[in-house]
Amino acid sequence: MSQTQEVPLNGAYYGPSIPPAQQPRPKRSRGCCVLSTFLKVMISIIVVLGIAALIFWLVVRPTEVKVYVVGAELKQFNLTNGNTLNYDLSMNITVRNPNRRIGLYYDQLDAIASYNRERFGWANLPRFYQGHKNTTDLHADFNGQHLMLLNTFEFNQDKNNGYFYIDVKLYSRIRFKIGAIKTRRVKPDIECHLRIPLVSNGTFSMFETTRCDVDF
Repeated sequence: MSQTQEVPLNGAYYGPSIPPAQQPRPKRSRGCCVLSTFLKVMISIIVVLGIAALIFWLVVRPTEVKVYVVGAELKQFNLTNGNTLNYDLSMNITVRNPNRRIGLYYDQLDAIASYNRERFGWANLPRFYQGHKNTTDLHADFNGQHLMLLNTFEFNQDKNNGYFYIDVKLYSRIRFKIGAIKTRRVKPDIECHLRIPLVSNGTFSMFETTRCDVDF
């Protein structure tokens, strides 16, 4: 009886090739997929908003409002009892809307006058709507008395020079109208740094038109 010959395990093998053992693929976590999807959505939203903002700017072409003080008359500005300021100041202001497609609602407009960083006067200006490419003329009056702690030397020096540096800040609440759409109110900073000559002995010195700083 014949016996079957066994092939040694450590001998050469000439059969078909044996594929290498496959390593199990690591499973992607669910959190990673969610984060990747979220980032893609956010990037898409940002791109769409950027394109919309660009189209809006190209169509509307928003331009900054321009504010000027075109005239100012300081009839009285003196100290009594060392710390009481007596003042009588009037000024003419122009507000220019240079936009072709944007109207402006001025829901509030107040003017505060200051000297040497100390407030002394307040004036309420009328509310109004300003159409496209329109200029509105305003008038503000400040008169009365106010207790102030001032450097009398600097005050007298300005008085001898014949003019005073007075700051007027306009506090406003504005809405924009674009077609039928009205935006919510914004509060721009409008500051006017003025060099106003003092009217003395009936004489009047020319005031130079001054552009105010507007910051939205």
